[in-house]
Amino acid sequence: MGKIKLNVLGLSYSQTQTGAYALVLSEEDGARRIPIIIGGVEAQSIAIQLEELEPPRPLTHDLFKSFAEAFGVSVVEVNIYRLEEGIFYSELICEKGPSRIRIDSRTSDAVAIALRFRCPIFTTEEIIEKAGIVLSIEGEAEDPLISSQPESEVSKPEKRSQFTEYSVSQLDGLLEDAIRDEDYERASLIRDEIGRRGE
Repeated sequence: MGKIKLNVLGLSYSQTQTGAYALVLSEEDGARRIPIIIGGVEAQSIAIQLEELEPPRPLTHDLFKSFAEAFGVSVVEVNIYRLEEGIFYSELICEKGPSRIRIDSRTSDAVAIALRFRCPIFTTEEIIEKAGIVLSIEGEAEDPLISSQPESEVSKPEKRSQFTEYSVSQLDGLLEDAIRDEDYERASLIRDEIGRRGE
């Protein structure tokens, strides 16, 4: 069975589970999307990598990457290979010299690691048929798991304008403070505001 390549589309608050997030993966050569419910810690780790923020100390997934590289192991791809009772099962495909090793992983961790190793994420046609949704022309999701406007940051929509009164130089200072304090949700919001100023 052929593999389907997926890209990370973004993160959104889960509309069905309080305190959880929907990680939205999109098929590279198609219109289908797969929303996967993940926890806040994993969502934050994914958001930090998507936003290209530099934490002052390594997070768990950064530590995994450093540990693997120190021993000459590279993650070359991630496979989401099974969907059972709403749970996605994934594996990391690792290489060390001529050896190839498969390591079982939660999908949220697998995606966070794939982003750090810049390796591809794949799934099967069967899984995308079961779990995939298609966004309508207006951009409305046809599934209640994700909001109609998926956000790339882990943040509440109403917080998006809280930094409008600050100058860009003030925002730069706030961004440094947020990263130093490891408040990555705030850092993500500030970075978005800086990005909007540059549009």
